[in-house]
Amino acid sequence: MDLRSMEIRYDGGKGDIGGPFIGTLHWDAAIEGPRPGVLVAPAFRGRAQFEEQRAQELAALGYVGFAIDYYGQGWTTTDPAEAHAAKDRLDAERAMLAARMVVALEALKAQELVDAERTAAIGYCFGGKAVLDLAREGVEIGGVVSFHGILDRAASAPDVKIPAEVLVLHGWDDPLAKPESVLAFGQEMTERGARWQVHAYGHTGHAFTNPAATPGAQPGFGFDAKATARSWRAMVAFMEEIFR
Repeated sequence: MDLRSMEIRYDGGKGDIGGPFIGTLHWDAAIEGPRPGVLVAPAFRGRAQFEEQRAQELAALGYVGFAIDYYGQGWTTTDPAEAHAAKDRLDAERAMLAARMVVALEALKAQELVDAERTAAIGYCFGGKAVLDLAREGVEIGGVVSFHGILDRAASAPDVKIPAEVLVLHGWDDPLAKPESVLAFGQEMTERGARWQVHAYGHTGHAFTNPAATPGAQPGFGFDAKATARSWRAMVAFMEEIFR
C-alpha cells in the first residue's frame, strides 16, 4: 500500500455559487488504473482532520477518497459559534448547498484516478444532509451514505426520481432527526423511487462517530464506539455492493 494525497482546487462552474473550493484527494498509488471515487462531506465545522482520515481510510479500501469543501476557500474553524453561523447561512440556502455538492462530484469525476461511472458520497452531520441533498438532485451517482445526518427535504429540491442508492446511519435518540423525520424521509425516498435503507442505533444520539463528542455533555449527543464500528461496517458493505 502506498497512500498519497493531493490538494484539489475546483471552481463553482456556471452560476454564482461561490468558490473556489479546496478539497483533498487521497488514493493508494500501489493500485493501477481508475477506481471508484467517494466524496467525503464534512461536519458543520468544515473540512478537518476527521474527514481527511475518513478519506484516507477509503483510499486504503481501494477507492479514491475526496474530502470536500462546501463553504468555499477551504474555510474551516474550531470555534463552535463560527461554525454554527456558517452552517446556518448555508442551511438557509439549500439550493446553494446542493449546487456546491454537484460541482464537487463533477470535480471528483474529472480526476484521472477515478472511474467516473462509479462514484459515491458519504457525509457526517451537516455533511450527511449535504450528500442527501446531492442525491435529491437526481445526479448520476451510485450511492450516498449519511452518518448522523439531518434528514429534512429542502423546499428547493427538484421533484425528480432519485437514481442513487441511499443509506442512512442514524442514532435513534438524535434530537436533530427525531423519529417523525425518519418516517417522513422514508416516505419521500419511496415516493421518489430511491432504493433506500435506514440503520437506526438504539440509545445512540447525534455525532456518534465523533470521539470529541463527550456523552452527556449535551443531551442527545455523544460518541458511541459500537455504533461507530457498526456504521462503518455497514458503509463498507454498501460500497462493495454498489461498486460490484
